[in-house]
Amino acid sequence: MLSTGLPQGTVPKLERPGPLRERVYEALLELITTRALRPGQHLVESELAGHLGVSRQPVREALQRLNTEGWVDLRPAQGAFVHEPTEEEADQLLSVRTLLEAEAARLAAANSGSAGMAALEKLCAKGEQAVEDDDVDLAVATNAAFHAKVMELAGNLVLAELAGQVDRRVRWYYSPVARRRGKQSWIEHRDLIAAISARDEQRATEVMRAHTEHTRTTYHERAERA
Repeated sequence: MLSTGLPQGTVPKLERPGPLRERVYEALLELITTRALRPGQHLVESELAGHLGVSRQPVREALQRLNTEGWVDLRPAQGAFVHEPTEEEADQLLSVRTLLEAEAARLAAANSGSAGMAALEKLCAKGEQAVEDDDVDLAVATNAAFHAKVMELAGNLVLAELAGQVDRRVRWYYSPVARRRGKQSWIEHRDLIAAISARDEQRATEVMRAHTEHTRTTYHERAERA
């Protein structure tokens, strides 16, 4: 077990092709993003290497890269720890997310066709079922897929690239509030689908802005309750 525990079945298999250091990096980043490795958790190289079935060297390299990117803190004489985001960090990122996704919603309303709408409907139904089943991991993953599809329908590659830079952290911040957002989040997704389907750019922008702001507010409320 890791210093504060790693839930059984959460360790990804390193079966995909590519450089080992890259696969170890992606595996650790996924564990952090999904909060299988929780903020503040002590990360021991030997234990991580054992769980992933690799030597310590690629783990060390991955931790150094994650430190550079702000996912891990390397503390002298103490070791590596999952970064604990401040409320200000989360607020800044979620505010930027609102700007990006509101514009994506507007462009999706202007550009999307029947195939795109069908894809959004399918993802929404999947997310609603995940909430009904209390499957938080699936709800978080489907929420990310839904927003990625809206971004795809927007058809702006620069906007998509910018959104991709914050997507992992949005998932990280969304995970602890996914259950609290629950059914309401998917009601808001339904409202967004209706606005995009009606090609109402203003309404789509307003719905997405309110939707992402609700998530930001819920994240901060979680800290206040804690």
